[in-house]
Amino acid sequence: MALSLPAIMKTTAARLSALYLLLFALCAVLLVLYMTSLSARMLTAQTQETINDEVLGLARAYQRGGLPVLVRVVEARSRQPGANLYLIADANGQILTGNVQSLEPGVIETEGWTTDPFSYQRFGEGELDRLRSGGSDQATPPANEGNTPQSTGEKGHNAIALVLRLPNQMIMLVGRDLGEPERFRAVISRALTLALGMMGLGGILIWFFVGRAALKRIDSVSDASRRIMGGDLSGRLPVTGAGDEFDRLSENLNSMLARIAMLNEGLKQVSDNIAHDLKTPLTRLRNRAEATLAGRHKTEEYRQALEGTIAESDQLIKTFNAILMISRLEAGYSSEQTGPVDLAATVSDVVELYEPVAEEAGVALETTVSEAFTINGNRELIGQALSNIVDNAIKYSTDAAEAPKVRVVLERAGNEIKLAVTDNGHGIPDDADRARATERFVRLEKSRSQPGSGLGLSLAKAIMTFHNGRLDLLPANPGLSVVMSFPLRETH
Repeated sequence: MALSLPAIMKTTAARLSALYLLLFALCAVLLVLYMTSLSARMLTAQTQETINDEVLGLARAYQRGGLPVLVRVVEARSRQPGANLYLIADANGQILTGNVQSLEPGVIETEGWTTDPFSYQRFGEGELDRLRSGGSDQATPPANEGNTPQSTGEKGHNAIALVLRLPNQMIMLVGRDLGEPERFRAVISRALTLALGMMGLGGILIWFFVGRAALKRIDSVSDASRRIMGGDLSGRLPVTGAGDEFDRLSENLNSMLARIAMLNEGLKQVSDNIAHDLKTPLTRLRNRAEATLAGRHKTEEYRQALEGTIAESDQLIKTFNAILMISRLEAGYSSEQTGPVDLAATVSDVVELYEPVAEEAGVALETTVSEAFTINGNRELIGQALSNIVDNAIKYSTDAAEAPKVRVVLERAGNEIKLAVTDNGHGIPDDADRARATERFVRLEKSRSQPGSGLGLSLAKAIMTFHNGRLDLLPANPGLSVVMSFPLRETH
């Protein structure tokens, strides 16, 4: 998608690239300026130290033989390659010897170190320039008079020097050229310009390859979001597999979309179930009331009809409460409090509650607890889930080929705590039917001779999901084993 420059600069990638480039360039400029200044000061200090050593040497020569020896030493040192600046002039500033042809006016009028670098021209450079330009020879001007180095040619130099007054009022200057520090500054300046240019080019390339890639990924996420907002909840955000922050964000959003799709599907199922499965008991209520009002009945018959209506209404209320509980648990919005739960005590309470029911139905109810386990959960919800499973096991084991039996086992299996309720009835031989048994209002019994609404296992599954566990239906051959698996990491 083509974007204009103002639109590009509104993007986070472009702004970050420009900000990082600006900060890096500022730091680079400050660092280079600091290093240049530090290096120049070090070179200047080294230059002054060298000049002091030269002055000490010339002072010893002057002490040995006076002015004649000093002049010979200065002339000798002036002729050496790469020599420092040497100049001896009379009290009027007329140059007597040395390798300096002209100086910037006012340099030798003060004594001591020169306050600022001054311009000069070495001896012989003026004549060479005049020969190249076809000029005539002229007398050498005094050091503090006449043309400056800039007027006598283009080869002016800068230097610093120490100016001394000899006892006979003659002037001696010892200096050193600053060409090396200036060349160093020029190198640093060129390096800085090249570095800034490379940084600018690098910033553009980084934006083009990295920033545009990020923009394309954001555009793909936006396109997928528009499709999802259009109603396609099966769509998912793209994941490249790079493992970066975009992938992590997409994975989290995809998990959220999967959760939303599951909740929408659950809401649709609840609506369908209410429309179909609850229609029968409501119709039965209406027919019973209509039949009661159809003729003359005794008071006892009216009373029985009202009691049946109340019992049917209570069952409907329980069904609605179960549906609401399942919806809240699956949505994760349950207000139920959690805390330490002793599973062994919960099993004991539920088994004790259903022992009379099992005895009346002729079913043997057995319990095996390998050890005590404590998890973080809700005791009432776990007890209700176990009660639903035990109630189903007792109801559907009465048609067992041998003596009906229900066994409740609490044990540890690997990194999980398993609470299994196993019966020896006919069970659910088909894998597909076992998967459907935990859906709302699903009753696999064709005759519907057993009471119930088909919500017991659905509620148990929702309770296990609330506790980060799972509910498994496994064949027991014969019979069915319903296993509640709790993660061991929840134990205390």
